[in-house]
Amino acid sequence: MSLPVPIRAGPEPHRRVSLTTRTLLLVLLALVPALAIQGYNEYALRGTRDEAVRADALATARVVALNLRHLAGGIEQALDLVAEDPTVRTRDHEACTAYLKRAVARIPHLLLLALARPDGPVICNSLGSAPGSYTNGERDYHRRALAEGGFVVGTYARGSATGKASVHFARPLLAEDGTALGVLTAAIDLGWLADYLQPALRMESTATTLTGRDGLILVRRPDDAGWVGRPIASESLAKLDAQGEGVRIDDAYDGRERVIAQVLPDGVLQGMRVIVGRDRDLAFADVDQATRRGLILIALGAALAVAAALVAGRAFIRRPFERLDRAAAAWNVGELDVRTGLRGSSEFGRLGARLDAMAAALQRHDANLREEIERGREMQARQVTMLHELNHRVKNTLATVQSLIRQSAREGTGRAEELEARILALSKTHDLLTRDDWNGAPLREVLGNEIGAYRTAGERFVVGGPDVELPPRHVLALGMALHELATNAAKYGALSKPAGQVRVGWEVVLGESGTSHLRLDWVEAGGPPVVVPKHRGFGTRLISMCIGRELGGVAHIDFAPEGLRCTIEVPMDDTAGIMLSPHLVQGRAVPAPRAAD
Repeated sequence: MSLPVPIRAGPEPHRRVSLTTRTLLLVLLALVPALAIQGYNEYALRGTRDEAVRADALATARVVALNLRHLAGGIEQALDLVAEDPTVRTRDHEACTAYLKRAVARIPHLLLLALARPDGPVICNSLGSAPGSYTNGERDYHRRALAEGGFVVGTYARGSATGKASVHFARPLLAEDGTALGVLTAAIDLGWLADYLQPALRMESTATTLTGRDGLILVRRPDDAGWVGRPIASESLAKLDAQGEGVRIDDAYDGRERVIAQVLPDGVLQGMRVIVGRDRDLAFADVDQATRRGLILIALGAALAVAAALVAGRAFIRRPFERLDRAAAAWNVGELDVRTGLRGSSEFGRLGARLDAMAAALQRHDANLREEIERGREMQARQVTMLHELNHRVKNTLATVQSLIRQSAREGTGRAEELEARILALSKTHDLLTRDDWNGAPLREVLGNEIGAYRTAGERFVVGGPDVELPPRHVLALGMALHELATNAAKYGALSKPAGQVRVGWEVVLGESGTSHLRLDWVEAGGPPVVVPKHRGFGTRLISMCIGRELGGVAHIDFAPEGLRCTIEVPMDDTAGIMLSPHLVQGRAVPAPRAAD
């Protein structure tokens, strides 16, 4: 009798293939949300970056236009001051030439100052050219200054006297009855102008073009060689005219795609164009690099996951599948911190670990992208704030200068040197603020800035006090007040005598309410006997205005016979950038060791 042969169950190819397919589908299902998140983040980041690049290009163009407007305003003020000088108004060649040379020496960015007759021949200039050696009669700025009767800005020209590519600023010299005595002209080298506007271009991929009223190129950065003095191509000019003030994306002359922003200044700069372009590929270089890195991480994670799935095809997959499905659903809605929770040395354990690693990488990448977007927004907001702050400071400064001019006019003639000294002191204080981006300046440096011109051998000044960092508003006001005190001491007080001495001390006091107050004492000794003035002078009023109106403080001036004493006390806001000395205690301040100059 034969025995039955047992039937051994063979492999089930169809079931094995089905299990592998299901496993691979599970892996792909886990990867799809990650890819979707990567794609969405890429789309959102590119959209945000595009908006940021456009906004940055337009903001840069506006900063360039603002800097140009400030430059034109400064030159207009300089020409107004030159027009008031008697040697200029009498049109005497030798006296006028000497004065213009001195004026150009004080304004180093000016290439030339010149006075020409209404019909064009030069009368005098800062280079000492002979009268009538050349004529400006055919120059556009000369004719417009006479026709419009005010300050005008020219376009590209090669100077007759300097021989350099220049842009000219002009205004008529008018007699008392309004007739034109001549035309005052100031020239600026276009190379210097390009360097002056360069700091506004923060990005290496940013280029700027400045054109005049006639479309000729005045400035082209960074590749200005061969462009200055040439007109913009008619095709490009037509696109710019159609664009108006705003931003567009177009191909540049080199075939690369650029973000092009155009600003059209108004006022005396009307007709000029400020064009800023950014290379779009360079602007998106870091985004493209991050995208490639993310895709590589996704591809690596996918390859590892598929390999693990193929090895684990014979295992039971329901529970791992459910975990993977839950994790995939969470990733699909952006919850990249969710993990599968699968661990161990099994196939699905390794697969879960691989997917968790991939999710962590995506989470880091997503966090980096969000941080980049937030940094861009913060940078844009910071730029807007700085523009508003700069505009506010410039308006305050112009108001101060206007007040000085008006008051000097009321005081009568012979005050030009005092007015010039006050404006120069204000300018030097501005230099301190500009050095630290208008964040403030140390009180010790503000004081040294004002008394530096009066230091001689011996202890003319004895200075002592703690280190105090002043905000911009306090720097300007205290600088003007200290300038008036030093000027008065040099003319009438202790510094007018060889044995005279000035002691300056200060301290910062904390009141019971926690508010800080700066107290500064200016004490003179060894000078001529002090006589109480019958009338309150302009310097006294200026000190009261700076301390009282600008800072809400108090300035008390004591005309004691043995020497003038001025006590200034102003409130300080600790949150505004005041750096208090470690010597400061509640209710009083112990001065730092005295430093004698």
